[in-house]
Amino acid sequence: MPKISDIQETPNPNAVKFILKEPVTNGVARQFDSADSAEGDPLAKALFDTGHVVSIFYMDKMVTVEKNDDGDWDDLLPQLAVPIRAAESSGAVGAPGQDASSLGGSIAAVMSDDPRLAQINELLDEKVRPALMSDGGYLEVLGIKENTLSIRYQGACGSCPSSLSGTLMAIEGMLKQEVDPDLDVIAV
Repeated sequence: MPKISDIQETPNPNAVKFILKEPVTNGVARQFDSADSAEGDPLAKALFDTGHVVSIFYMDKMVTVEKNDDGDWDDLLPQLAVPIRAAESSGAVGAPGQDASSLGGSIAAVMSDDPRLAQINELLDEKVRPALMSDGGYLEVLGIKENTLSIRYQGACGSCPSSLSGTLMAIEGMLKQEVDPDLDVIAV
């Protein structure tokens, strides 16, 4: 059962990040945008059941919860802490219930025949994802088709205005400079 080490605000005022002492996954990102999508996941379902929750993202020792505008953090935080503390600590990657699609960019890179994708994921792992994770978010590479890279922001970044403007332009600029000058990046 993971203990909560810290609770941090994120740049998104409707999202907070719980830092845990034990991991709830090992490198596997989990994103849920509705209570229906969380039905098969005990932690996500319990968090949605507290009310006012609109999305959940968790990975390793981090759980990010986004609330609706009606929710009040003073009321929600103690309620959210209960299922997080009750969650099981993670097993090995590939444990039951962890499908390959939740691994995101690394699987997309392995399954793609485009050599740029591995380089893109390496750059994102080194220069972008750590910063996004420090803000309670993540970035999943969905794939590349011709000169268009599709990405999905997760966690606090999923609805943060700066992720769809400044961050997206910075990522595209970095990838144009270091991978392919003709590459366009879109967030879906």
